[in-house]
Amino acid sequence: MAVDIKHLFNDTLPAALTKNAEDAKTIGAKFQMNITGPTGGEWNIDVSATGPVCKAGSGDADCTISITDEDFQKLVENPQANGMQLFFAGKLKVTGNQMLAMKLQKLFSYQ
Repeated sequence: MAVDIKHLFNDTLPAALTKNAEDAKTIGAKFQMNITGPTGGEWNIDVSATGPVCKAGSGDADCTISITDEDFQKLVENPQANGMQLFFAGKLKVTGNQMLAMKLQKLFSYQ
């Protein structure tokens, strides 16, 4: 089932971060998500000691993820299997601290 990307980053994730604030801060990083395509957008996610916050736009980041909206759907469906495939196919671009990208799965696991 397709995920509504804008709803995920504008509503679902900010609410989950508020609910799991202390645990989210243990991730200890700032992420920039750049999702291209008609249903994409740009979001800055701060899960450092100053967070947690997820807001539209761009900002300082320790790790930047660039992906198309179509490929992001695949990533959401099966993060572990599709994440590596997309990365090695050059469809999931990670700049900055690449090890932090592995922590995104924890970020998206919050309910």
